[in-house]
Amino acid sequence: MKFAAVTGGLFAGVLTVTAGTLVGTVKAMPKPELQQAQGAAGGKYDSRKFKFVEKINYDEIKDFIVYIDQPMTNSAPKQAIEAEVVTQKDAMFHPHVMPILVGTKVKWPNKDDILHNVYSNSDAKTFDLGLYKDDDKNPKLEPIVFDKTGRVDVFCSIHSQMNCVLLVLQNPYFAATDTKGHYKITGIPAGTYKVKAWHERLPGQTLEVTIPAEGEVSINFTVGVGNLSRAGRP
Repeated sequence: MKFAAVTGGLFAGVLTVTAGTLVGTVKAMPKPELQQAQGAAGGKYDSRKFKFVEKINYDEIKDFIVYIDQPMTNSAPKQAIEAEVVTQKDAMFHPHVMPILVGTKVKWPNKDDILHNVYSNSDAKTFDLGLYKDDDKNPKLEPIVFDKTGRVDVFCSIHSQMNCVLLVLQNPYFAATDTKGHYKITGIPAGTYKVKAWHERLPGQTLEVTIPAEGEVSINFTVGVGNLSRAGRP
């Protein structure tokens, strides 16, 4: 991929930015000892006391995000940021997890026939839209600008099951995985970067990845508690 930049009223030069593509998969894995533990899938879990206790099915975990986790000084000029949308429908936020570039505006339409509330008390963004339904004249439908990087947890104050996460990132080189855990990030300037696979409740994985001037690199990630450092443990 190449970008040409012309400055001023006359042709002043061409800036060529070579770029590649990063693809791969992300999956979640339990700690090895959990996989090997006797009775992990039965035992006391079959008792009346624990039979309704939920266990994580790692094969069903989704909503991973892969992104370059460092400042970018060699990327193409930023394009205008279009507003994103998180929809309230069936008493849920859709999508549940969404990566966005810092400075992005997000709209919060309510498509249910009941009142909802949208609020966050996160360090990266604090806001409260109050209770509202959809209405073209409703001022609460004005988009919110996310002007600081970080994780933003969003809730509804009257429906405990309603929550979502916005991951506000410092550069545009990111992607959410599809339902099968695949991701694809295009237009990455050639270079070596720290690339992170993230999940809202599991420790992520960061790998050093070299992107070529042209072509595609395939990198697979595994997230889970097994990625935590054992440093300092007795």
